[in-house]
Amino acid sequence: MSLSRRKMLGVVGGGFILAAGGAGGFYLTREPKNALAPWEAAGHYEDPRRRALSYAILAPNPHNRQPWLVDLSQPDQVHLYRDPDRDLPETDPHHRQLTIGLGCFLEVMRVAAAEAGIAAEITPFPEGENGPVAIAHFQEGAQKDPLFHHILQRRSCKEPFEDRQIPAEAAPALAALAAIVTDPDRVSEIRALTLESWLVEMSTERTLKESVELMRFGKTEINRSPDGIDLGGPFLETLMLFGMLTRDGQLDPDSAGFQEGVRMYQEMLSATPAYAVVTTKGNDRLAQLDAGRRWVRLNLETTRFGLALHPVSQALQEFPEMSDHYRRVHALLAPDGGTVQMLGRLGYGPAVPRSPRWPLETRIRNG
Repeated sequence: MSLSRRKMLGVVGGGFILAAGGAGGFYLTREPKNALAPWEAAGHYEDPRRRALSYAILAPNPHNRQPWLVDLSQPDQVHLYRDPDRDLPETDPHHRQLTIGLGCFLEVMRVAAAEAGIAAEITPFPEGENGPVAIAHFQEGAQKDPLFHHILQRRSCKEPFEDRQIPAEAAPALAALAAIVTDPDRVSEIRALTLESWLVEMSTERTLKESVELMRFGKTEINRSPDGIDLGGPFLETLMLFGMLTRDGQLDPDSAGFQEGVRMYQEMLSATPAYAVVTTKGNDRLAQLDAGRRWVRLNLETTRFGLALHPVSQALQEFPEMSDHYRRVHALLAPDGGTVQMLGRLGYGPAVPRSPRWPLETRIRNG
């Protein structure tokens, strides 16, 4: 079935679907309020640990899997675990991306605790990889972190960016966390590689299937399962009602919707004035947690400067079909060695909605 380009939909940014004219109606009539409630609940807890955790669950993470589980059974402690039910076995077979997401979680928790004068002293992997990801001890005595005030405004912006350069005053703060690429020739080279690697993920049956299985179709599904890739709004839900938007259709690379998605994604990538690159010397779990710390702080710094950030790290995925692109992205961005942990588009983008989240209470297994 064919649709006009003005009303076409497609898989964009690893599965995120856009539709012309749908965003405004979504927030007026089809907002999944239950799935967005954790954003409103952030900070409204008496227990300092729960208060800090209510912000931590808003941290960026791969495919919005929210891979964190916490144990609060020990007084003044948070034991953080990776939830194996949230794994991404096809696109993240070694749990590297998920570990980065857990690093984001820990840093937001630390920043939020500090706002109340509480120091969250974090010990990573105290029992090795088979135990908790980290134990945080909460105690009095911490200086406030100014980035706290941007936690609720932070977003991942999967939209075309304006043709504007990064402001000079932002450069030092951003460069302390990531390499910022603004040279037009280098940007063009990265742009081509990110599109090619996205196409590899989308044309590999099992990795495409992993994304499609994580799609949440419409308000009811989003509220029921507020993780994964949310697809909502009146226009999209009308297409679902008439069978024009289905999981089976999203699994077909030959479909009109899929092909339009490729065009839209290419259009989005072409509107990218800069990239941010997070690299570590090693690639052990500690390095991955640190990459998460730097990535979320980069998110908060870009928010502070009115900039937008969007991860496009498909070339960094470690499944066999991506190996050539993995090698190329490292040759391009880490020629002297090290591991490229995160790659993101950087620029001025439009305001975008909040991502759904599971309530804090569902992420606590004891306490």
